[in-house]
Amino acid sequence: MTKQQIETSGFTLAKGKELKGDDYFDVKVIDNLTIAIVCDGVGSADEGAEAAKRVTTHLMSNFKNRPNSWSIEKSIKTFIASINAILYKESMVNYERPELVTTLALVIIEGDRLYGANVGDSRIYLQRNGIMSQLSEDQVVEDSDFEGVLSQAMGIDEVVDPYYFENIINENDRILLCSDGLYTIMEDDILSKCMVNGAHHLVKQASKKMEDNLPDDTTAVIVDVLGISPVAELKERDLIIPGELEEGMVIDEYKLEQSLIQNNRTWICSKKGQKYVIKFAPIEAIDDPAVLDLYVKEAWNSNRLKAGFFPKAVLPKKRTHRYYVMKLVEGINLKEHLKKRKLSVDDTVNLAKMLLKMEQYLLKFDLVHGDIKPENIMVSERDGKHVFKVIDFGSMTELYSINSSAGTPSYLAPERFTGMCISESSEIYAIGVTLYECLTQKFPYGEIEPFQTPSFKKVTPLSKYNKNIPSWLCSVIFRAVEKESDLRYKNYSEMLFELTNPLKVKPYFDKKSSIIEREPVLFYRTLFTLSLIGNIILGVMLLK
Repeated sequence: MTKQQIETSGFTLAKGKELKGDDYFDVKVIDNLTIAIVCDGVGSADEGAEAAKRVTTHLMSNFKNRPNSWSIEKSIKTFIASINAILYKESMVNYERPELVTTLALVIIEGDRLYGANVGDSRIYLQRNGIMSQLSEDQVVEDSDFEGVLSQAMGIDEVVDPYYFENIINENDRILLCSDGLYTIMEDDILSKCMVNGAHHLVKQASKKMEDNLPDDTTAVIVDVLGISPVAELKERDLIIPGELEEGMVIDEYKLEQSLIQNNRTWICSKKGQKYVIKFAPIEAIDDPAVLDLYVKEAWNSNRLKAGFFPKAVLPKKRTHRYYVMKLVEGINLKEHLKKRKLSVDDTVNLAKMLLKMEQYLLKFDLVHGDIKPENIMVSERDGKHVFKVIDFGSMTELYSINSSAGTPSYLAPERFTGMCISESSEIYAIGVTLYECLTQKFPYGEIEPFQTPSFKKVTPLSKYNKNIPSWLCSVIFRAVEKESDLRYKNYSEMLFELTNPLKVKPYFDKKSSIIEREPVLFYRTLFTLSLIGNIILGVMLLK
């Protein structure tokens, strides 16, 4: 679930006139997980507060680095057991009794699934259609003589047994996590009414009810579910990921005819006399949630990106297997085309404009293509002219993401090799390298192999390979492949403007270029002038 579909708020007040209490909370979005935690420290102020903070930070840190193959349930139970053991052992060593003790309320939202756990008496509520339901279970001693005594708490024993639950969540659901300082003051119907205005308002109302003299530390965290991610809904569908695929197989009326890549997951197929391309989820997606996530995002992007830059793609509603279908684009990829002949200047300019407009379109979805290169561009002919289509929905990624796996080395901007994020400028670099290759069949800095440490030296002028390339286009491409990002085009619109207005393009050279390369006319004019002056001086001296 994305940040745009979740809103969170949290607030805490110490009891009485205290400046700081024992409670601690945190809410974070980590990858596709929304995580909310409330801890209520037990015992003396210092140790209880320390325990609450350490449990919260430990859980957040572990979820950030959890193994991709672990389920949410396994992660929750393992991480809770881990920090519980740490607190208990430290208490025994330092105090010879449990001192680092706290309660815990934890929820995690992934797509349309809610996962939760509690230890002790901090609570978790779900508000749906105005009705409040307690999802957690108070772990207290059920004896009137021991009212309010915890039967479970983090750090109180060597082994902890959290109460764990799962639920489906709906759009407009609201989740409340709170310490006992809140719900002992406010009834469920009042909590439900005040939740609408957020955690700050809720806690302030409790304080107001007690005349700003709370008897206990009071904390609330509220998670508003504004919408359910369509990607999550796609992931939850019960679809088959087929194993080995073979020519002649029929899946949902699509007959497999020819495998397009070595892993046999992308095929030319036919249905009712029409040709299509069908792409199945990788076999690894059966056991690896991370691989499944990437494929589901790819399928979702293929379905929602409706523009002429891409082949038309659909997710059939009645499919039984995990795949998506694209219209078959006649022709060959640009890499194969370039093995036979270079692209003309006019075709190169048209390709550049198309790629930049395609990237501008993706900006509406906060996306970049991520792997612009000739292999991902199809070339076909229509009315005697070349037509280009961009393929590979799987490479698309979020703008400004740090994704070292996105892209191909020879087309990666220099800053991408040092861990910088993907930006318009880094995409422009990939476009520039592609254009350079189209006109010269070469790479501006040479071909870069995977895992190679590249060196970005001087770019060979395009005119060395092709004298027919206009100087203005050479300048545009030089600036696009500039190794220093500060000197490169910052935005697609800048480069597109210059491609559309050649007369306004200023000459652009590598800053290490010689004067003769930068200003040949000025160089020879100056040389002629100096030679003439030298000859005059020599003549005068001879006359003397």
